[in-house]
Amino acid sequence: MGGQRAIIVDTTAFIAGFNVYSAHGEVYSVPEVEKELTGDSISKLRLKMAIEDGRLKLREPSAQALSKARETALEMGDFLSLSEVDMKIIALAVQLKSEGYTPEIITDDFAIQNVAKRLNVKYASVITHGIKYQLRWVLYCPACHRKYPPDYKSEICESCGTRLKRKPMSKDPM
Repeated sequence: MGGQRAIIVDTTAFIAGFNVYSAHGEVYSVPEVEKELTGDSISKLRLKMAIEDGRLKLREPSAQALSKARETALEMGDFLSLSEVDMKIIALAVQLKSEGYTPEIITDDFAIQNVAKRLNVKYASVITHGIKYQLRWVLYCPACHRKYPPDYKSEICESCGTRLKRKPMSKDPM
């Protein structure tokens, strides 16, 4: 049985208009989310207000949680499609879980959802209904068709220099 609920919101959740005031539990995000929201957008205003009211807490995840998030993203083949901020959102969930919370990530980003699923972290999407399958990705070269493991560090084919693409290798039903 998990502890207190912790809601973690990413940038897509703010842009989609997720209401932090209607969330049950404490609401968290990472400091970088503020930088990802541009100018005087309504989402940025909503974010600032929630921080000032103490309704939203910004937290930097630990290095340990961050490396766990990276490891899992590499394993799942989602590493290249996750930004540093996405990685920190996942890491924050890992950290809060280790502190006894029951974290739930609010995001419309399928790569975040996929990695969260692997880490047994709950997630919910704002607009869509989430993903139906857990995907394992394979990287491949569209020119010479060479395949690479999902944790391959480069985005360029070492045989012909073409930018790599990714496709689902297998779909595990959720």
